[in-house]
Amino acid sequence: MTTDYAKIGQEILKIVGEDNILSMTHCATRLRLEVKDRESIDDKKIENVDEVKGVFYNAGQYQIILGTGIVNKVYDSLMTDNQKLKNKETSLEEIKRDGNPIKRGIRTLADIFIPIIPGIVATGLFLGLKGVILNESVLAFFGTSADKIPEYLMTLMSVLTDTVFVFLPALICWSAFKKFGGTPIIGFVIGLMLVSPMLPNAYAVADINSGIEPLIAFGFIPIVGYQGSVLTALVVGIIGAKFETKLRKIMPNSLDLMFTPFFVILSMMLLGLLVLGPVLHFVESGLVIVVKNLIHLPFGIGGLLIGFLYPLSVMTGMHHLFIMIETSLLAQTGFNPLITLCAMYGFSNAAVCFAISKKAKNKKVKVVGTSAGITQLLGVSEPALFGITIRYGTKPLIVMLGCSAMGGAVLSMLGVQANSYGLAVILSPLMYIYDSYQFVTYIVVGIATFITAFIITYLFAVPEEVMVSE
Repeated sequence: MTTDYAKIGQEILKIVGEDNILSMTHCATRLRLEVKDRESIDDKKIENVDEVKGVFYNAGQYQIILGTGIVNKVYDSLMTDNQKLKNKETSLEEIKRDGNPIKRGIRTLADIFIPIIPGIVATGLFLGLKGVILNESVLAFFGTSADKIPEYLMTLMSVLTDTVFVFLPALICWSAFKKFGGTPIIGFVIGLMLVSPMLPNAYAVADINSGIEPLIAFGFIPIVGYQGSVLTALVVGIIGAKFETKLRKIMPNSLDLMFTPFFVILSMMLLGLLVLGPVLHFVESGLVIVVKNLIHLPFGIGGLLIGFLYPLSVMTGMHHLFIMIETSLLAQTGFNPLITLCAMYGFSNAAVCFAISKKAKNKKVKVVGTSAGITQLLGVSEPALFGITIRYGTKPLIVMLGCSAMGGAVLSMLGVQANSYGLAVILSPLMYIYDSYQFVTYIVVGIATFITAFIITYLFAVPEEVMVSE
């Protein structure tokens, strides 16, 4: 049976009221409406529309959860041949500018880091495959050993696994320039200068056995490369982009092509290597130490706290802040234990949805719960979180938070840590294939967290309202 997206859109429009809408847009999963009178909208009627998985009101917007792909089609059907609605169309960028300053800042960080995630995810998989290929047991099975692998193959593997992290500051500067209206290639060049091979390598300087010392400028400023320094590249990229946009406004057109890049690159190179770099690298290293100490608190206390707080941060949109911390951990240590502790949220949230769907007698809840659970397993959490877990009271939410926290605590105590980020729930075990213990332990704890959340929800947290047939 073909879904009639135009009909869905018109039903929503009729319940909300076309004249009640001030502006509208959509994100990956939600139709987002700014309305005059939120109280005039009957949530129950909206939730009974086909394909609607839930509603909630946040940041001055009435948000209708439809799911990935569906929301685009419903939105397009509403905009077709309706000039009145087209005049009310807005954009996510405008919404972000109007939001809370803290949330705007965190979203900006996310906008900078999200474009580089595919490269880091791929590198994590390459590292995992390298760990499998060079495993002594695997090599012995094929009757060989690591010292018999040709040097060129080892070099090629190192190119696959090391390049992103060696040039990570260049990628971050490029993305920051792009986000803030600068010329991305200028940002990329500045980022490359931060990790120039002519500078003492930061990792070599940090190794007391390497014999490599930093260069000293003016008798007291240490100069090194900033391999693995996320914060330095981020701040230099943001300042550089803003400086470029201001400089272009005053630079004569005839001189712009030559002198704007000249002054931006020169000033950011000096600022980054002589001023910001030494200070921000110290700050970033301190942040990484604090996070690592929190994660490794005894008895899994750190994992318990992170596993509990991460779902709450998703509800408020603050979870994007974790991306920068995870990138710093990966760049400086090669591992990402933070995403491991956060990941149990996805397993427990999906389990809550499936349990409610399984026990519910309301057919729509069954369909929505199953759909939201599957979507959560694939890494999109809004339909599950807002459409099921939060929608049906505190019991499902408490179960989800509790199981997420306990899963995080167990993983913390067992020392499990990823070597990448960006892969959620079903795909997340790929971040642990670099080591058999890590891989098996993560899967076992993830499945145990899912089963525990499912059973507790099924027995104690399914609301009475879904137990009534339509």
